[in-house]
Amino acid sequence: MNEAKLMEFVGKSVTDIGALVNGSLIVIGDKLGLYKAMAGQGPMTSAELVSKTGCAERYLREWLSAQAAAGYLVYEGGDNGDGGGRDRFSLPDEHAIPLTDETSPACVIGGFQLALATVQSTEELTQAFRTGAGFGWGEHDHELFEGCERFFGPSYTAFLTSTWIPALDGVEAKLQSGARIADVGCGQGASTLLLAAAYPNSAVIGFDPHPGSLDAARKRAADQGLADRVSFELGTAQDFQGSYDLVCFFDALHDMGDPAGACRHVLSALAPGGTLMVVEPNAGDRLGDNLNPVGAAYYAFSTMLCTPNSLSQDVGTALGAQAGEARLREVIEGAGFGSVRRVAETPFNIVLEARA
Repeated sequence: MNEAKLMEFVGKSVTDIGALVNGSLIVIGDKLGLYKAMAGQGPMTSAELVSKTGCAERYLREWLSAQAAAGYLVYEGGDNGDGGGRDRFSLPDEHAIPLTDETSPACVIGGFQLALATVQSTEELTQAFRTGAGFGWGEHDHELFEGCERFFGPSYTAFLTSTWIPALDGVEAKLQSGARIADVGCGQGASTLLLAAAYPNSAVIGFDPHPGSLDAARKRAADQGLADRVSFELGTAQDFQGSYDLVCFFDALHDMGDPAGACRHVLSALAPGGTLMVVEPNAGDRLGDNLNPVGAAYYAFSTMLCTPNSLSQDVGTALGAQAGEARLREVIEGAGFGSVRRVAETPFNIVLEARA
């Protein structure tokens, strides 16, 4: 027994326990607007935060201390450091962007909402481990759907129409002049609405099997004045209807029970010269390539969300969120696509273009 290694692991475990509980406090800070109230304001006391948020001072004092201990806030000292409410805390600008600015690709705040909603299904997933049964997307806590959109949405906002679409061969010109787009697995419509706003001459249809997400998407389309050029329909990747110049899978292919079947259906739904765009997590092809903090997060989400969701459907391929480009190419090419190439990437995503 190596005592140093033992204590090193105990230390890591305690850190992870703190991170797990602190995740809930981060969601509380987001819901109550605490980070936004502190952004750009310099050091403040719990009483000053009360004046900006109306929350109870004693709760805020403890929350501020927990956030400072976790490294999310900076402790700036106080009159005597006795914890009596005179201590000051600040939110650095470099922390404020990931926690408050949902137009930035660096924003991660939605990931905490997604994670907290995910762990609500721990008991159900424990039973699924025993039986091998699936657990569908729609069976999770309702906060999951908004958290997922907020987690992926900032990257879509930053890259979808500025980088990813222009990287596709000849697609941007088609969309500008007028084309038909299918966003399959659209969720609450973050990507669908971005496409509709950027390409007013095109018709965009979002398909998803979850009625609640579609209701939210329709409301957002109306609120944004886009209802005349975008629609949302109940459907899966195996049965959506119509012919399209562009079909998109945004962080959805690996969740599908039959991703190969989905790609075959897309091939039959593409107009001549049409394109399939597949956005997936940026992962290495080997397990050893993904043993890092990003891989730890994505494997955890994959274990509790993506894999059970695929297993709840017919075929149950269960690619997992860290499938890697080689496995994705194998699925897409095996479905009959003659050309598959990587056209763009970010630290978190790869973008594949598939053509007949």
